[in-house]
Amino acid sequence: MPSSPAPTTWLVGASIAVGALAHAAPAAGESLRCNGQTASEGDSRISVLHKCGRPSLQDAYCAPVFYGDTLHPVPDAIAAAVVPCQPVEVWLYDRGPGQLMASVRFRGGVVASIVYGQQPR
Repeated sequence: MPSSPAPTTWLVGASIAVGALAHAAPAAGESLRCNGQTASEGDSRISVLHKCGRPSLQDAYCAPVFYGDTLHPVPDAIAAAVVPCQPVEVWLYDRGPGQLMASVRFRGGVVASIVYGQQPR
């Protein structure tokens, strides 16, 4: 009857696997490939404009400000007097037939996120 691996061998293998997972690089955010260049999170508006050209559509709005790390927005009366809103811009790139649309969201003048496939609402 074949014997099972020694418990220490199994423990060493499991430790190596856990260690490798702990040191794995975090998942990167989306990026947008344009004209042979890549626009990604952290890029400025001018950088994206240089790499990808003018968007098909763009919009800007004032996002509410939230208390710390909660989902409770600062009341309008206080926010208007004390806390300014967070300016947000959204640029929509129509990448052509057979390609998903790309929505680039800017917060504080830099790319906060890039999302594919969303149609304007």
